[in-house]
Amino acid sequence: MRRAGRALLVLWGVATLVFFLFHTVGGDPARMMLGQVEDEQALAAVRAAYGLDQPLLVQYARYLGGLSPVRPVDGAWGLYWPDLQTSYQQRGVAVSALIGQTLPNTALLAFISLGTAVLLGVPLGLYSALRAGSAADRAITVLSTVGMATPSFFSAIVVAWLFAYVLHDWTGLPLTGSLRELDDYGNAVRWEWSHLILPALTLAVRPVGVIAQMMRSSALEILNLDYVRTAYAKGLTTSQVLRRHVLRNALNPLITTISGWFASLLAGAVFVETVFGWRGAGKLMVDALEGRDFPVVMGSILALSLIFVLLQALVDWLYGVVDPRVKASLR
Repeated sequence: MRRAGRALLVLWGVATLVFFLFHTVGGDPARMMLGQVEDEQALAAVRAAYGLDQPLLVQYARYLGGLSPVRPVDGAWGLYWPDLQTSYQQRGVAVSALIGQTLPNTALLAFISLGTAVLLGVPLGLYSALRAGSAADRAITVLSTVGMATPSFFSAIVVAWLFAYVLHDWTGLPLTGSLRELDDYGNAVRWEWSHLILPALTLAVRPVGVIAQMMRSSALEILNLDYVRTAYAKGLTTSQVLRRHVLRNALNPLITTISGWFASLLAGAVFVETVFGWRGAGKLMVDALEGRDFPVVMGSILALSLIFVLLQALVDWLYGVVDPRVKASLR
């Protein structure tokens, strides 16, 4: 109950912050919706339709009321999905529907990127720890450091230029594209899984370096412990020691790193999605910011914040699964 209460406080704080932030910046959403129209009556009608003519605190109260799962709808109290309002630019379209269309694409991109980073980073970190001080260890360390220091938008430009332009005849990969190709009427006509390769590779560059270095430092610490030396003395092979003793005990700090990076990839996919034209939550937020579509931006941020909170709860549970001592200490 305490954890649930803290999670609700975090979400309330995020909702409050983004509401007042986006409602106090410059720009009139009504004018953005009407374009070049200067008719004051039309502007007043749009403001009244979206509640923009109400005092800021009244708008804030209505916004929080819509987020509450328990609220009256048409005079009847009940349990309802949170109301994230409707888009200013796409009139009549619910923000929840837009997020439902784009967030799975971003989640898939982040999941594939992080899976690639784990599959590459864990073996590299273990190999680097076993060959500590060698030329291979130094090379892995240098490459990991370069990967961690490279911004995602720069990696996206380099990867797009190299694999989609210079090596296009060999790779056949397009420069831009989303998972589902749409026709002129906005209907999905086919799935293009090849469009996932370049953005996923770009997002995996930084977490590969972080995971490799975390795995190396954890494995080096564990390899010097007494029970590992005892395992070698009992005749266990290196692969058996790594699998039974080193890898599982090195997973706790790695779980923290992986969970943090998954959440960061969801939020940091904005630049990569923009470069590669990937229709995800990041590109949705960029387009909404350009059009002053505040409900879409606020709804996207709230959705990402909820994922952060749920991931933290999942990490706490995984700690107890991987290391029973953590579960015992929490009792």
